[in-house]
Amino acid sequence: MSLWSRLANVFRGDRLSRELDEEMQWHIEEAIQQGREPGEVRRSFGPMLSRREESRDIRIIPWLDSLRADAVLGYRQLMKRKVTSAAAILSLALAIGACTSAFRLIDALLLRPLPVASPGQLYELVRVGNGLVDDKPARQDSWPYPSFELMRDAAKGQAELLALSNSASTDLTFRSDAEMEKARVQYVSGRMFGSFGLRPSAGRLLTENDDRHPGAHPYAVLSWDYWRRRFGMDPSVVGRGFRIGDDLFQIVGVGPELFTGTETGTVTDIFIPTMMHPGVRRDDWTWMRTLARVHAGVALEPLRARLDATSHAFEEERAKGFTGMSKESVERFLDQRVELEPAAAGASGLQEDYRVSLAAIGALVLLVLLIACANVANLMTAQAASRAREMALRVSIGAGRARLVQLVLVESAWLAILAAVIGALFASWSAPFVVSRINPPDHPVRLSLPADWRVLAFGIALTAGVTLLFGLAPALRASAIKPATALKGGSNAQARGRLMHALIALQVAFCFVALFVAGLFAATFHRLSDRPLGFSTERLLTLDTVTRRAEAPVLWDQVAEHLRAVPGVESVAVSGWELISGRSWNGFVSVNGGPPGPVLAYYLNVSPGWIDVMKIHLVEGRDFLPTDTAPGEAIVNETFVKQFLPAGRPLGQSIAKGKDVYRVIGVAKDAPYKDIHERILPSVYVPFHSVDAKGVGRPVREATFIVRTSAQNPLALASTLRREVPGARAEFRVSNIRTQQELVLAQTVRERLLAMLGLFFAGVALLLVGVGLYGVLDYFVLQQRREIGIRAAIGAQAGHIARHATAGVFAMVLAGGVAGVASGMASARFIGTLLYQVKATDLGALALPPLAILITALVAATPAVVRAVRIDPAAILRSE
Repeated sequence: MSLWSRLANVFRGDRLSRELDEEMQWHIEEAIQQGREPGEVRRSFGPMLSRREESRDIRIIPWLDSLRADAVLGYRQLMKRKVTSAAAILSLALAIGACTSAFRLIDALLLRPLPVASPGQLYELVRVGNGLVDDKPARQDSWPYPSFELMRDAAKGQAELLALSNSASTDLTFRSDAEMEKARVQYVSGRMFGSFGLRPSAGRLLTENDDRHPGAHPYAVLSWDYWRRRFGMDPSVVGRGFRIGDDLFQIVGVGPELFTGTETGTVTDIFIPTMMHPGVRRDDWTWMRTLARVHAGVALEPLRARLDATSHAFEEERAKGFTGMSKESVERFLDQRVELEPAAAGASGLQEDYRVSLAAIGALVLLVLLIACANVANLMTAQAASRAREMALRVSIGAGRARLVQLVLVESAWLAILAAVIGALFASWSAPFVVSRINPPDHPVRLSLPADWRVLAFGIALTAGVTLLFGLAPALRASAIKPATALKGGSNAQARGRLMHALIALQVAFCFVALFVAGLFAATFHRLSDRPLGFSTERLLTLDTVTRRAEAPVLWDQVAEHLRAVPGVESVAVSGWELISGRSWNGFVSVNGGPPGPVLAYYLNVSPGWIDVMKIHLVEGRDFLPTDTAPGEAIVNETFVKQFLPAGRPLGQSIAKGKDVYRVIGVAKDAPYKDIHERILPSVYVPFHSVDAKGVGRPVREATFIVRTSAQNPLALASTLRREVPGARAEFRVSNIRTQQELVLAQTVRERLLAMLGLFFAGVALLLVGVGLYGVLDYFVLQQRREIGIRAAIGAQAGHIARHATAGVFAMVLAGGVAGVASGMASARFIGTLLYQVKATDLGALALPPLAILITALVAATPAVVRAVRIDPAAILRSE
């Protein structure tokens, strides 16, 4: 009989039995027709049932048939306990869905290889050392192009080095300046597409010849995604041109469908040769990442050492020309080591920002999963008590231990599979939802989240693991039952009690850690959101503005004056960029002609009135006048005074950045400059009007108008102001409009996400623990009703009965809480980089989890206590 027939017979049991019965009856009738006695024929065949089973085993796959029978029985058991089964399935579904969602995010951002040839050979070059601002470890992944060229030559024969800029939102025009739009542009080595083994969807891709001479080949390749979104996959786009500033580029092709760039989390729209970048020949402009495709068989350490030596020699030579920098700062700058980090999944700032965050979320969902598994394990252990006689009968009629283990595990698998199906639906919604929350202004994260074989394999492995996790212990315990004891009414309730108590302690410990970590995340978000800014974001609008070519500062003043006359505008100022925008300009400071110090200070060009528009309090001195220029006058913040001017009056003091000398005319209150997370650093505000050594004004190509409106919603004026800027000067264009509040909120995206997810999963963990406590207490009251009845009969009070019913469980709650404190303190070390002004030893962080667990335990214990004290001693004794 063929394997396929045996497999098919497994699922046609009744029909197969009828066929076997008919076949055996036919053989009996045939023998009788041949003249044999009917009784003799039937005796010669032996027991009919035994013969049928022997024949059946030949025509089926026995182990698969037993599995099918157990699956049918397991499904019937679930249907008998619909409410209990539904609760178990839903709790598991939430946990499995959360785990799958976390895996999809981690896989998309950190694990999924780029769709290129041999991604495992890709490494990113980074420099590791101490930061210039402080002595904390720092990692830098940007390089100057001349250094890249030296390293590329040094690595020949061992690795191919590729230069890639960040994918930046860039203003460009396909028709006229009036139709300026934004696209994400990345400068890449001409060899990149060939090295990655990519083929064009239309036209051709960039080659090495397109990337040999600065400014010589203004070609561009569109990504397939941008080609579809912007041009509707029109093939005639190849050959068309567009302009970025004064540079005209020609589109020569479209990239492959699946390749969206090397910067994970960002979809690049346009690829341009690195030689078209304005900083390609400057050794003081670090603007590009370096990827190395290491040849097969090449040892990494010798290659790393060669690249490190090349980079160090370049930086030492460059450092000889540093001015305005102390010897200590130069030594710290040179004390860096080149490392090769695996980059099969690409390289991006998003990976660096969210690597630890995703690990923390993954740990939280794992805790929720473990709590849910402990809950279901307790449920199945309690159910095993009610099925003890059934299991004893199965053993008595010949069922082996392996068959009983299979029976319970199959029932567990039903729970896990149904939960996995619902969890998959939850994960299909939750993963994109989480990605949508990572949405800084103008740069929402875009991650590929396909439900492919990687997610399917993870789901299958997770389902199998969950089945073993909560089903194996009850299965082994059920298989170890002693038939004689069980059939006489005895049970191993004490052993089951120990297991259930241990699982309660584990649940409480896991829940404590989840609550503790979620509390730290929530406190971090709260303190970061409530951090004093030193300026007012209310009704403040920022207009990032560009011109086709650099214009004199006086023209910027004219546009600002025009905007002041727009109805609804209260005041206007101009600055190089907004505060807390992520951009910065820094340098070392000399005071009164002395040597430069080792501490960096931030600088920002601002117009007269900027201090007032931002509502930054001027502690002493005055604001800039229209005649003030840079270098010349400067306003410093309080931290600058404490750091550099501790003695005497700061006004009138002379400070210098390199050869530029400034006179302090005012002191402003502290305000965060670049990042809301960092401590306040010394800041210097200098006039927007800048002049060269001959006193000639320096033109400006891009700056930001800061507009405070009279309307509560500043965005109501956005479209009007966008029109008014070019209306004042035709060569000016607004490239971006945001509120200052948006910039502040963008700084807390990660913290808001962690707080939201942390509190959600902590709440789920607390709910699961409450359900688990209720189930265990209810089970123990049911098991001890005889003893409780006797105690009540001899005069035990309600309080004594309540303590007796709950003492064991509450002891485990206490033990789990103690273990949770130790685990929580240990976990805080791993998430330290995600916290802001929050310590694991804070009283609130330590007090809230046990308080929440205690309240949950009391609520969960109430129904069981009420049932215990209401037990009727007479009814119990009569039943005995």
